[in-house]
Amino acid sequence: MKKDSWLASPFMVWVLIFTVVPLGMVCWYAFTDASGAFTFENILKIGTYWDYLKDSLIMGAVATALCLLLGYPLAYIMSRASWGAQQTMMMLLMLPQWMNFLLRTYSWMTLLENNGLINNILGRIGLGPFHMINTKGAIILGMVYNFLPYMILPIYSVMEKIHDSLFEAARDLGANRFNTMRRVVFPLSLPGVITGITMVFVPSVSTFVISQMLGGGRNMLIGDVIERLFVGAAPNYNVGAALSLVLMVLILISMAVMKKFDDGEETGGLMM
Repeated sequence: MKKDSWLASPFMVWVLIFTVVPLGMVCWYAFTDASGAFTFENILKIGTYWDYLKDSLIMGAVATALCLLLGYPLAYIMSRASWGAQQTMMMLLMLPQWMNFLLRTYSWMTLLENNGLINNILGRIGLGPFHMINTKGAIILGMVYNFLPYMILPIYSVMEKIHDSLFEAARDLGANRFNTMRRVVFPLSLPGVITGITMVFVPSVSTFVISQMLGGGRNMLIGDVIERLFVGAAPNYNVGAALSLVLMVLILISMAVMKKFDDGEETGGLMM
């Protein structure tokens, strides 16, 4: 095994250049001032941006919950369908992902505008117009639309491996469909659920493109603040790095909590 360890050297170089070095630079800027002197001043300024961080966490949690509510039933339907139907649904699910992220988000701007397609359709049946663009609801919609596949795919990959004999055994033991879902399917699919929650929550909290395009700059998230601190008219790399570091720590904590639940379920077994 040790003789072949040199095969991992390209990966180690990649991690060093594109992970370790950037993280080191973020930590350096977070704990230094403009002159390079060590300081905690940047960390103390984070309280100024607490409202943006709170909104990001709340909206990310709402988007994650909606993705779970929409994605879990679809993943179950896909996993129980025939092989051909699974391939068709998978293609339909992944087809939008082949488009550019900005184009997908921009298309929702034309749909949600006051004179957009949705309001035009609603106007024909005597409803609206409704103000949907540049709202928190539009931002959450953009998150759900862009990140829903990241919830469906992990759950589907786990559910697809659940053998039909387990459903037959549950029916033989007198379990109805609800109890089968609650005591058989959900415990077995929980690792996929945990992975999906992590994969949706992390980009939802840190996004800035969606909030800029669908929020119109009126509903800024922590990602928007960080982006402006780095590339705005009055950049402040030190405070921006401190905010990035705190956001990274919060994301790592959430991932650790999700991993803890995942480990607990793997050792717990089925609830029959």
